[in-house]
Amino acid sequence: MADITLEGAVRTEFGKGAARRMRVAKLVPATVYAGGEQPTFLQLPMKETTNALRRTNALFELKFGEDSKLAVVKDVQRNPVKQQVEHVDFYEVRAGEKIEVEVPVFVEGTPKGAAVAFVDVQELKVRADVANLPERITVSVEGLVDGTKVLAKDVVLPEGVELIHDDPEESVVTVEVPEDSSETTAPAAAPAADAAAAPAADAKAE
Repeated sequence: MADITLEGAVRTEFGKGAARRMRVAKLVPATVYAGGEQPTFLQLPMKETTNALRRTNALFELKFGEDSKLAVVKDVQRNPVKQQVEHVDFYEVRAGEKIEVEVPVFVEGTPKGAAVAFVDVQELKVRADVANLPERITVSVEGLVDGTKVLAKDVVLPEGVELIHDDPEESVVTVEVPEDSSETTAPAAAPAADAAAAPAADAKAE
């Protein structure tokens, strides 16, 4: 069921010194939150965890000893200079549960003439089953003409995914001819940050 499995161990040391020692040992400190229950404190393999975080809205199985938890990423702390993962917060979920996540928006296709597609909203908030969390939402702009706007309520979502964006009338993608004629041959605009590098989506139980 899970997209990614990580095997780690319960951590018993805390504080900056302990975290520094873990990172030297190629481990990442992590915390798994579960509603009002006591969090679980883990240490996870750095390389595997860093690679896994490139995937947006993945469902993780976190194994530690004889126990395991299903979870999604809540927050990732990175070193501002090295961009090394320093800590990961997870949110525990259960099979069949629906949660809210932020999903990056991308465009595909070519508008008509000199028009270019611009992404107005970088992420849309949706609700979906934890086993069916979308990694991206793709909006087709193929053949759209200058002045066309694709509203949040008109975005085609994967089956089983429900839009809960604050303003369904908000423009998600705008198709228009740039004022500067030198831009008329520019490709369709993509989100400011690649999905793989985007901050982990915040998730909360329905």
